[in-house]
Amino acid sequence: MRFDPEIIKKEKKEDFDYVWNESKSYIKEFEIENKYPRFTIPFGKPHPVYETVNRLRQAYMRMGFTEMMNPLIVDEKDVYKQFGDEALAVLDRCFYLAGLPRPNVGISDERIDLIKQILGDVGDEGIENIRQILHLYKKGQIEGDDLISEISEKLDVSDASVVEMIERVFPEFKELKPQSTGKTLRSHMTSGWFISLSNILERNKPPFYLFSVDRCFRREQQEDASRLMTYYSASCVIMDENVSVEHGKAVAEGLLTQFGFEKFMFKPDSKRSKYYAPDTQIEVYAYHPKLDGADTKYKDGWIEVATFGIYSPCALSEYGIPMPVMNLGLGVERIAMILYEAEDMRSMTYPQFPQYSEWILKDNEIAREIEIAEVPKTETGREIAKAIVNAAEIYGDEESPCSFEIWSGKIGTRCAKVTITEPEENSKLVGPAAWNEVLVYNGDVLGVPIQKKWQKALENDSARTGIRFIDAFALKAAAEIEDAAKTGEIEHEIRIRMVKMLSDVNLKLSDIGQKYITGTNKKTDIRGPVFTTIKVVFE
Repeated sequence: MRFDPEIIKKEKKEDFDYVWNESKSYIKEFEIENKYPRFTIPFGKPHPVYETVNRLRQAYMRMGFTEMMNPLIVDEKDVYKQFGDEALAVLDRCFYLAGLPRPNVGISDERIDLIKQILGDVGDEGIENIRQILHLYKKGQIEGDDLISEISEKLDVSDASVVEMIERVFPEFKELKPQSTGKTLRSHMTSGWFISLSNILERNKPPFYLFSVDRCFRREQQEDASRLMTYYSASCVIMDENVSVEHGKAVAEGLLTQFGFEKFMFKPDSKRSKYYAPDTQIEVYAYHPKLDGADTKYKDGWIEVATFGIYSPCALSEYGIPMPVMNLGLGVERIAMILYEAEDMRSMTYPQFPQYSEWILKDNEIAREIEIAEVPKTETGREIAKAIVNAAEIYGDEESPCSFEIWSGKIGTRCAKVTITEPEENSKLVGPAAWNEVLVYNGDVLGVPIQKKWQKALENDSARTGIRFIDAFALKAAAEIEDAAKTGEIEHEIRIRMVKMLSDVNLKLSDIGQKYITGTNKKTDIRGPVFTTIKVVFE
């Protein structure tokens, strides 16, 4: 049985017997001490990429840079201004934005008849209102997501009727195809920096030390372990009369040493982007001790982490920027892969998708998916369940056949007596597996005795449910006794024999747990002799 956090806001609920606890999954709580079940909200954890974004932001600000938000949508004209004759190659990697055109629809006599069939007799005024609203929509004075509500309010008809009218009377809307604009999603942070810097100069005087950590988009042929179509760029610029390549080296070292990189190499970048001045585009290679000797392609400890350069005076002049600008950029996901020792950018970024990452649940996480199937709903039922367990603990080793009355009293309006019994000879009141505890070990769901043999499985408290076979069975027996009292039975018997599966002891795996166990070829091994019987007789 699972708990909703909203339970703490509700009235007392008597049908909750198990509480969530950080150290154990579901702990039996027969003695209810509080009106409400205890509920612990665990600490969350950040996504590796967003955590790295935040750390980079803090690192830049510690170095004296001011955060800036650059334009995400860039007109293709700006790409031509920045890249010159290389612009077409760059635009080939850009995503163009498209939109649906707004149709110019007329309302013929035939359409008027159909409108009246759907909406009723709206009159000439209603038809004119529809015509005006469609005209305003065409001109862009009414947004597409407001079109339905505008017509329904004006004509005092339901939204559903208007939707039907649009679909049947104006098929032009369904036939619309997106038309591309000249606007693109930025593929480099540089595209935004030129636009931002040209506008900042109108209101402020250099020097400027600015940074932005934000998303970029690139139309890759395919995504792989090291490339995604959308990624985060951590970029900065310094605009100053005396800025040079040495500033780029200093920023790279100052930024990356905050992430544990110890040594650096600077190599001329062979790509030679058009927006950088000749011989100023530099690749930054950094040494990280975690990578030295690791079983990766960076086993020597060196990895390319950033690029910097001085913007070309030609590109700057297109934006009226009169002084040098140094730009440094690095891929956030690349840094995150190093920090989190990930080998595939896709699985690190999108761990929720099975095509990118293996699904791994820890033992304690699987243990949380083990649930009680049936529980008593009343305080009396809980007393009976507790009495069953107590009697099993006290009389469990008694030689059979034997029988013990363990509880008597009223269940609802009926008087009842409950006994625990074992009618067969040459055994004990309760079988030895009654004390087996359900836990998870190496991904397997097991029912094990509290013995030295199982020490390794038992030492992980967080993967132990705290539920013994007899505990779960007692809850089921009490729940059945409650039901028997309601249905008018004279007597009722609940028997447990050889346990072979979770359901035999009133347990179940959640759908998630079952899917994981099956998908990873793990096992559920719950078995052993419990052999005891609970009887209730109503007067």
